[in-house]
Amino acid sequence: MSEHSASLLSITAWKQRLVFWIGAIFVGLLIVAMTLLSEWAGETYRLISQQYFWFNFIVAPLGLSFTAWLTFRFFPGSERSGIPQVKTALEISGNLEDRKRLISLRIAFGKMLLPIMSLLSGASVGFGGPAVHVGASIMASLGKAVKFPPHYMERGLILAGSAAGFAAMFSAPLAGIIFAIEEMGRALEEKISSLVLTAIVFSGVTAYAILNNYIFFNDKSFIMPWGTSWFAIPLCGIIGGFLGAVFSKIIIRGGRFLKKTRLSIVVIAFAAGGVIAILGYYSNGDSFGTGYSQAKAILTNSQTMDPLFPLYKMLATCATFFSGVPSGIFVPSIATGAGFGVNLAHWFPIAPASAMILLTMTAYFSGMLQSPLTSFVIVMEMTGSHEILIPLMSTAFFATGTAKLITPVPLYRALCNAYIPPVKPEKTKQSVSDEIKNITD
Repeated sequence: MSEHSASLLSITAWKQRLVFWIGAIFVGLLIVAMTLLSEWAGETYRLISQQYFWFNFIVAPLGLSFTAWLTFRFFPGSERSGIPQVKTALEISGNLEDRKRLISLRIAFGKMLLPIMSLLSGASVGFGGPAVHVGASIMASLGKAVKFPPHYMERGLILAGSAAGFAAMFSAPLAGIIFAIEEMGRALEEKISSLVLTAIVFSGVTAYAILNNYIFFNDKSFIMPWGTSWFAIPLCGIIGGFLGAVFSKIIIRGGRFLKKTRLSIVVIAFAAGGVIAILGYYSNGDSFGTGYSQAKAILTNSQTMDPLFPLYKMLATCATFFSGVPSGIFVPSIATGAGFGVNLAHWFPIAPASAMILLTMTAYFSGMLQSPLTSFVIVMEMTGSHEILIPLMSTAFFATGTAKLITPVPLYRALCNAYIPPVKPEKTKQSVSDEIKNITD
């Protein structure tokens, strides 16, 4: 009997497949619920803040500081994006306690609840990072429940769960696969690769079946005629990549500076809430929430955009990150990139505006993450813009090259340093002999 046939008849093999598949579907359903609830929360806060002038300046600082306190008091490890935690967990081997600090059911619960509280406090919250964190935590916990061997615990389930959460968030299975390879793990192990890939597909299809085009920007007008319009590729790539890298640098440098101040996270969150309130006032509420509705409005040309909107959104996302509350940066960055794209299309009308918006969106995303494949694939899947695949791809690589000149270390790689457990120094023969001497003395 061949190895393939034995695998098909093996009860253990089918148990492993079912855990991956059922877990992926469950992750997809959770992410759908988080997505729908997040849009409701963001829009609710925005409407109330527009009706009552005082509301924003009271609720944003108090709400964010309270959410930050809950985060670090009851759900440590769930703070901010979650992707650095998952990346670090993938790199930990042999110490399950260190991994438990980064991914667990407790953290998954906090990652689902606290971002909604942040949105109800006016924060600029994305659900890409939290979706990755929730997916990894759920799948790893399932592996423990069914007592999977360590081989699957160490990489397979965590990698599958994180990418499944990403795919479900954007209803983009292909982007989830690329994300797993490019951002979360540089290589898939041969024995688990098929299970990981099918789990990603199951999760993405589950989200798409329920949301349909909810998270897609369904517009078929994205075209770039051959000719001078293709000069928009290096223009959008370099400028968008530069802006994305600037955002990344602010996040990295700002986080280090705040850590040195040794201020309480509650105090930092209160100040960040004040900044968010001011930005929301001047942007007429556009800087609040996930940014999905603003990005959709930009792409469909359904409303006029304030030229300063992308700056407001970028700063609000930075303030939200510094507050420490659980939140992602993917969807807010898509909105920010789209806003910068509108401005570039207005200042340099060398290509159709819709195409320049997509190119700049891709460039900003790629400059921020320095993951060009994930960036252009996710924009392509979200918008159905297959006609300009080559321009999107080229722009992503222009942006990544530009970003590397500004921030040599990618954003999530730099953020991982905060979660790497300290290495215990090895005892030398001299130190051991000294200890024995002290004891005998």
